[in-house]
Amino acid sequence: MRIDLTGRTALVTGSTQGIGAAIAAGLADAGARVGVNGRDKEKVDAAVGQLREEVPDGDFVAIGADVSSEEGAATALDALPDVDVLINNLGVFGSQDPLDITDEEWRRYFEVNVLAAVRLTRAYLPRMIESDWGRVQYIASESAVAIPEEMIHYGMTKTALLAVGRGFAKKAAGTGVTVNSVLAGPTHTAGVEEFVYELVGRDLPWEEAERIFMREHRPQSLLRRLIAPEEIANMVVYLSSDQASATTGGALRVDGGCIDAVIP
Repeated sequence: MRIDLTGRTALVTGSTQGIGAAIAAGLADAGARVGVNGRDKEKVDAAVGQLREEVPDGDFVAIGADVSSEEGAATALDALPDVDVLINNLGVFGSQDPLDITDEEWRRYFEVNVLAAVRLTRAYLPRMIESDWGRVQYIASESAVAIPEEMIHYGMTKTALLAVGRGFAKKAAGTGVTVNSVLAGPTHTAGVEEFVYELVGRDLPWEEAERIFMREHRPQSLLRRLIAPEEIANMVVYLSSDQASATTGGALRVDGGCIDAVIP
C-alpha cells in the first residue's frame, strides 16, 4: 500500500516527542506539510530540527502554543488556518491514588486531554466539510476501556475522547470527512519510562523494569512489551489517507492486545 499525502496539510498537537513526533514524521514522510506543536517554542524548534534530520524532504511548520487554552488554539489557527488532517495527540498522564486526585487535577486533565481536542475540531471541521475532504483523529488509549486504578483521571479523559470522536463523526456524516479514535496501548516514550520507574522502582535496568511493569501492571497485554511510537504512527498515517475513506466513526486498536474484547 502506497500512501501519498502530497498537497495535504496536517496539524499534530503535542508533537515535540514520543508518539506525536513519530506521527509528525510519518505524515511528512508520506508527503504532508506538518504543523509541529508544543507549548515551548525552543522545544518545538528543536523538535522540528530533529524531524528534518529524520525526514530530509519533510515540510514542517513550528507552532509554539499551548493549545489547551483558547489563546493557544488561536495561535495554531493563525499559523495553519486550513488543515486537512487534524491529529489530537496532546495529553497529560500520571499515576495517583484515586482518592487523592483533587478537583483542580480533574479539571486540568479534562481541559488538556479533551477540551483542547474539542476546541480544535470545532475550529477545523467546518472547513473540512465544506471542502468535502478531511481527517480528524483522537489519540485515545486502552485506558479508555480498561481503566487503570492508578490513573482513573487519565482513563476518564480517554473514554471521553471515544464519545467525542463518535459524535463528531456523525456531524460529518455523508461527507468526505472521516473522524476516528486510536486506542493506543502502553508505548515506549520518555514519559512512559518515568511512569514505569515510578511504579516499579528506579534501581532496575530498563529491560527488567519494562518486564516487571508489563507483567504486574499490564498483564493483559498480548504483545508483552511496550509498543514503539512508530507502530502507533503507522495506524494514524493510514487513517489520514485516501485508503481509509470508509473508516469513520470507529475506535481502532493499536493496543498490543491489552483490551480483552473481540469488539472493537
